[in-house]
Amino acid sequence: MEHGVVNPTNPVVLVHGFLDRQYIFKSMARYLKAQGWSVYALDLVPNDGRQSLPNLARQLQVFIDKNLSGSSNIDLIGFSMGGLVTRYYLQRMGGHERVERYISISAPNNGTLTAYSLPFPGIKQMRPNSDFLNDLNGDVESCLENIQVTWMWTPFDLMILPADSTRLPIGHEVKLPVAFHPWMLSDRQALAAVKKALLES
Repeated sequence: MEHGVVNPTNPVVLVHGFLDRQYIFKSMARYLKAQGWSVYALDLVPNDGRQSLPNLARQLQVFIDKNLSGSSNIDLIGFSMGGLVTRYYLQRMGGHERVERYISISAPNNGTLTAYSLPFPGIKQMRPNSDFLNDLNGDVESCLENIQVTWMWTPFDLMILPADSTRLPIGHEVKLPVAFHPWMLSDRQALAAVKKALLES
């Protein structure tokens, strides 16, 4: 175990993105477990955008209520589409009352041009200026003001276009020179940044 870990207490829930499953977090989960965290992840079904993002957020809520009923506080990490699923859980389903730290990784918080490629409900909600995003972005600061928020992104992202669409008007920004979208979950710099964010108090 690395030195400097301050007895992690909150379990960490990992939420994947479009066309992913929980295995996308294999490196991150292994890393965090080695640091002393309890790590949980789920598969959102379906993961291809045919389901609306609020419906996927309900899956997350059920998962948390079932598996973490004994934990008063949790830390939450959302990657890509999972960043929007987690935000809906936080902002519209009362998740902000349980989550102490929230990390958004390469999420299309202000939309992505790649979402114009498919007509599915969940994909449309990730388009710039969608009703879904405008609603969430309208009160993100007030909803998340009592949570330790970190948002991470890479300027080389070709899935989130433009790459800086992941910006949030709240919390701490972590900009990393990571070459590819999925590498934000396995790059050593990214893992170190996640660890640092989870130790914020």
